[in-house]
Amino acid sequence: QVQLMEFGGGLVQAGGSLRLSCAAHGSFVSINNMGWYRQAPGKQRDLVAGITSSGDTTYADSVKGRFTISTNNAKNTVYLQMNSLKPEDTAVYYCKMNYLLYRDLEVWGRGTLVTVSS
Repeated sequence: QVQLMEFGGGLVQAGGSLRLSCAAHGSFVSINNMGWYRQAPGKQRDLVAGITSSGDTTYADSVKGRFTISTNNAKNTVYLQMNSLKPEDTAVYYCKMNYLLYRDLEVWGRGTLVTVSS
């Protein structure tokens, strides 16, 4: 069974930076892609940034130019560097991984809270 461990959430002032990390633990053949999603109170969970095994990235329009997703393949870890944070970035951030074991599978982290004060 694969588990995702997220770190790095917290309280930051507007304009500040945070770095989230998410490490995958368990057995799998390969990672297809990893991503970060966020869910603000009363809103749906939306994609923030994603990265494929080949390094292709995608970003929500609202975070382009401010957030950067990256991976350390040796550590099965994905990062989200968040700069120029805004109050509207406040949300619970979730890590998701699509991986191959005996078939294509998906796992979510438990989430980490990011609060940006104005």
